[in-house]
Formats: sequence, structure tokens, C-alpha cells
Amino acid sequence: MARRKIKLTKGELKRQRDSLSRYERYLPTLQLKQKLLQAEMRRLEAELAARRRELESELETARGWAAVLAGGEVDLSPWTAPEEIKTETENVAGVNVPVFREVVFKEADYDLFLTPLWTEKALRAIRSLVRLRVEESVLARRRGLIGRELRTTMQRVNLFEKVMIPAGRENIRVIRIYLGDQDANAVGRSKIAKKKIEQAAAAA
Repeated sequence: MARRKIKLTKGELKRQRDSLSRYERYLPTLQLKQKLLQAEMRRLEAELAARRRELESELETARGWAAVLAGGEVDLSPWTAPEEIKTETENVAGVNVPVFREVVFKEADYDLFLTPLWTEKALRAIRSLVRLRVEESVLARRRGLIGRELRTTMQRVNLFEKVMIPAGRENIRVIRIYLGDQDANAVGRSKIAKKKIEQAAAAA
């Protein structure tokens, strides 16, 4: 990347110092945000793994009912499809993410006398499976949002740590050397001019 040419002036020195001060103040905030997002990602990975283990267990239970339900004796589909998925929004390190609350199912209104005894048990097992699938989906969406924000934050931390702060310090160093040289030259010229005036006065 081509280095931007800087002005070697006192005004530019002040501007560079102000910018560096802002970068150094802002960097710890970004680093803290990065740590919070990384902690949330670890928590989400563990929670998703737990949900997937539960899903496997529920799938085993649901498979047990599959053969029975395949007979067509009872159609549970009207009462196992979610009517509403309730979520809330939570702010994690500046990111709005969904939080799963519950799945609302249509009230089962089958006749207890005309349906087999296992109907309610099968309904509970299938609803539990559906609920876990929905919860897993919300967690995955949350992880996606946190992951995206984490990548952006890490890029910003790297930009500040490896580019903007070192460049600001180098610019300040270059300007100070230049201005120091200019001051030294000015002092030297002033001494020469003074000496010439003194010599002229002595010769008169």
C-alpha cells in the first residue's frame, strides 16, 4: 500500500498526535469487544453442541413413533407444526441477536376416546423434537451474527494495532525530526546573521 505523503508542519504534527491519541483510546474498547464476542462464541458453540445431542436423543424417540404413525391411524401434523415462534432481541457487545423463548403449537383437539392411548405421548415427543430444531435454528442464527461481528472487530483491532497506530507514531517521529532540523538550521542562520552584523559594526 502506497504511503500517504504527510505535511511536515506543526499543524500536521498536532493533527497526527490527536489522531494517535484517538486510536490509542479506542483500541482497548475494541479489544474488550473482541474478548466479549469470543466468549459468547465459545458459549454458543457449547450450547449448540448440547442442543444437537438433545436432538439426537429426541430423534431416537421420534423414530420409535414413526412406524406407528406411518399406519395413518392418527394424523398429528395439524398439532406439531409451530403456530408461532417467540423470540426476543438481546444486545451482546453492541450486536442485536435473537433469543429463543418458546414455540406455540395449535391446541390439540382430538377425541381421547377415538384415538389410541399412545397419541398424547407421540405428540409430546414430536413437539419436543420440533421445539429443539427451532431452538437450534435460533442459536445458529445468533452464532452467525456474533461471528460476523467478531470478524469485523478483529479486522479493526488488527488495523489499529498493526497499521494506524504504528503509522501515526512513525509520522510523528518523521515530522518531529524535520521540525527539529528546521529549528536547528534557523538557530544556525540566526547566529551567522548576528556574527555578520557584529563584524559589520566592528568594521565601521
